[in-house]
Amino acid sequence: MIQFLLLFSRQGKLRLQKWYVAHPEKMKKKITRELVTSVLARKPKMCSFIEWKDLKIVYKRYASLYFCCAVEKEDNELLTLEVIHRYVELLDKYFGSVCELDIIFNFEKAYFILDEFLLAGEVQETSKKNVLKAIAAQDVMQEDEGLHEALREHGLA
Repeated sequence: MIQFLLLFSRQGKLRLQKWYVAHPEKMKKKITRELVTSVLARKPKMCSFIEWKDLKIVYKRYASLYFCCAVEKEDNELLTLEVIHRYVELLDKYFGSVCELDIIFNFEKAYFILDEFLLAGEVQETSKKNVLKAIAAQDVMQEDEGLHEALREHGLA
């Protein structure tokens, strides 16, 4: 089971975080700081797996972003890399070649995609098509709400 997922830049700026196990806020910041520092300190040719405390850290760099997952010791690292890759594929499909700015300015969409894909640290939906359908449906609902709000503002609804 995935304990948490972090997305951060090469400069160490946290762009997205999802925690599937409860931790106090102070502990989350400490964990994040430690992991960002240790992942960024590693050379590009080094292994993407780190034994850390009682967890395994699995990370992958895509362009300027690091996708980092903490999993239990018994979990398969390669499956975790596959989960990271699938999430990146979903982001790519939705944003059309995702970049760091897409995550910064559309973080709620990045979270929504993640929530459609993972539930409580486990893969909920393996089909990219089904995840993207759910996101498209949510986009339509959001547009409808925006339209109704605009009409109400102008007294037309």
